[in-house]
Amino acid sequence: MRTRTREPQTLAEAGALDRLARILAARNIDPAALTASNESVPYSPLDALVAGMPPRYRGAAADHPQVLAWCREVAAQAIAPGTGARRQVATGPSLLMAGVVGAGKTHQAYGAVRALVGAGVGVRWRATTAADLYAELRPRAGVDSERNLTAVARVPLLILDDLGAAKASEWVEEITYRLVNRRYNQCLPTLITSNLAISALRAHVGDRVASRLAQMTTRVEFAPVDRRRTRTAA
Repeated sequence: MRTRTREPQTLAEAGALDRLARILAARNIDPAALTASNESVPYSPLDALVAGMPPRYRGAAADHPQVLAWCREVAAQAIAPGTGARRQVATGPSLLMAGVVGAGKTHQAYGAVRALVGAGVGVRWRATTAADLYAELRPRAGVDSERNLTAVARVPLLILDDLGAAKASEWVEEITYRLVNRRYNQCLPTLITSNLAISALRAHVGDRVASRLAQMTTRVEFAPVDRRRTRTAA
């Protein structure tokens, strides 16, 4: 059987360039603008991080002394996966920030992640509210809740926002325990915020979770000031 071969055509030979030019002209598109847009533009790790953040927190800056101390400790424990590779968050301490609604806890949490990346540390991270996490993990058809829980439990850095805000139940307590226990055992840094006072958190999350949080976290009580209302009034 004879195999037929055909020489590849260039765009010019196929007339594709002419057709492309006519299409661009019909749409009032300058070909030079397309060329310029395709030029490589420096894109820093911080740019990539900020692009994945909620717009409200893209400019967040951590300035609380204990939050900054946590950043330094996590950065000090970052490791490089290979020679010349960028250091990555691997293990480290966790932080529990408690205070009234609007005290700035979530702002500090996102600012802490930005501070780590700004210091040259690579971060694979995820942020979720406790209520959203429970909604995602609630058993339902077509959803692998166990796989989703494992993914959250294994992420190197987790922001768990508003712990204690969801309605308490045995199921909520069990999911919280399983998540916290896995991160506790693997020494994975977790930034936890809660509107409950630290002394009141035990009644909501249960003794098993409270015991682990007491050992794995540095606890920070924020001043009882709602900064959202303060800024609005100003």
